[in-house]
Amino acid sequence: MSDTPFGFGLPPEEPEDGDEGKKKDPAGGGQGSGGQGGGNPFGANPFGFGGLPGMGGQGGADNPFAAMFGSMNPTDLGAAFQQLGQMLSYEGGPVNWDMAKQIARQVVAQGTADGVKDTSVGPAEKSAVEEAVRLADLWLDQATSLPSGANVAVAWSRAEWVEATLPAWKELVDPVAERVGNAMGDVLPQEMQAMAGPLIGMMRSMGGAMFGQQIGQAIGALAGEVVGSTDVGLPLGPAGRAALLPLNVASFGKDLGVPSDEVRLYLALREAAHQRLFAHVPWLRAHLFGAVESYARGIKVDTSKLEEAVSQLDPTHPEQLQEALQSGMFQPQDTPEQKAALARLETALALVEGWVDAVVHEAAKTRLTSADALRETLRRRRATGGPAEQTFATLIGLELRPRRLRDASRLWASLTDARGVDGRDGLWEHPDMLPTATDLDDPDGFVHREHLDFSELDRMLGEAAQGDRPEDGDEDGNGDSGK
Repeated sequence: MSDTPFGFGLPPEEPEDGDEGKKKDPAGGGQGSGGQGGGNPFGANPFGFGGLPGMGGQGGADNPFAAMFGSMNPTDLGAAFQQLGQMLSYEGGPVNWDMAKQIARQVVAQGTADGVKDTSVGPAEKSAVEEAVRLADLWLDQATSLPSGANVAVAWSRAEWVEATLPAWKELVDPVAERVGNAMGDVLPQEMQAMAGPLIGMMRSMGGAMFGQQIGQAIGALAGEVVGSTDVGLPLGPAGRAALLPLNVASFGKDLGVPSDEVRLYLALREAAHQRLFAHVPWLRAHLFGAVESYARGIKVDTSKLEEAVSQLDPTHPEQLQEALQSGMFQPQDTPEQKAALARLETALALVEGWVDAVVHEAAKTRLTSADALRETLRRRRATGGPAEQTFATLIGLELRPRRLRDASRLWASLTDARGVDGRDGLWEHPDMLPTATDLDDPDGFVHREHLDFSELDRMLGEAAQGDRPEDGDEDGNGDSGK
């Protein structure tokens, strides 16, 4: 588990952040940071409004209004107050997703640290992506029994990726945000909650804005890194759409010494393989997202720390809230429920990524001269905690890292050798048929054991099929099939 649950700590450092980051970004600062330097996840002002237009946050720490408005020019003042009003009037869920979307779009518009700004996708790039996905699906037909899961191939700009993936982020983040918010709200005694009703409502609105700002920053930063819709091992985009981001694909392959068309095709293979798996294993998406919800249900916040912090807060010094946030008082405790959910999620991600790795390698190894090099590059990117994993860890405290990717890939390859493509892919029919974390330690044992179990299962299914026939009435399914 990450030490920065739901963004209440320091997000991953970006090259442009640091002491000079305050001067470079009047619209919200470095990616994933809430807009300011390393010591403050919410910006120079205590309520984290560094991402609003014009709020440079240069005022004194003892004066939140100076921090919020001191460096603002008159042109921005009206827009800032308008957004502040929108935040205080927000009555939605635990995260202000309108703000998250706005901040993410702002981060995308600023460009990445290397100075590359988002651009619209041209006809030639769209055609190249469509052709790459079409060819990838042809190659995959020979490497897996699962049919194509992509109804259409699309080429997205970074801004289009933000728009397309926000519904999935909402589904993933809201359960954790709600659980943390409820834990915070339960601190006040019941009689005090009744007296402070309007204030609590305002704080919830501002809390939703803080969450929205950080999530928007993180998603915007991620949009500058991802190459498709499945980089985190989860289906973030609409079903049936195999997506690549041409701008990021070019950045990914820039220093690899591999022809750009081979890079594009290899990434298209991975995207198309993910699409097949999520399209034709109907329980898989719910299994992965359900593990995140289980993790959220297991969150327990140390209320004694919260109660102590609330009792000592001085309304005349709102920067104390900032200090309390940085002290880790909201950090969830490790619970058995969380550990079980996290283990289930990590194993499932390893199996998904391992299957994709094995299938793509089988499809590409004799066709692409750079297949081995690209495979190793992507394995390291996922296993060492790339930007996707780091961003999600910042958002909700979970690391979407397939730690056992290589083990899972070896297991799927062994299953292919022992049972063939159909036998390997048949394991996805039900979650109980999949390898466990223990099986990854002994892949040969699993392959042998599953071979015997499948024979028994085939016999049982055959008997059940015989019993379903009207003319077959015997209990053991033998002897009547020829009637």
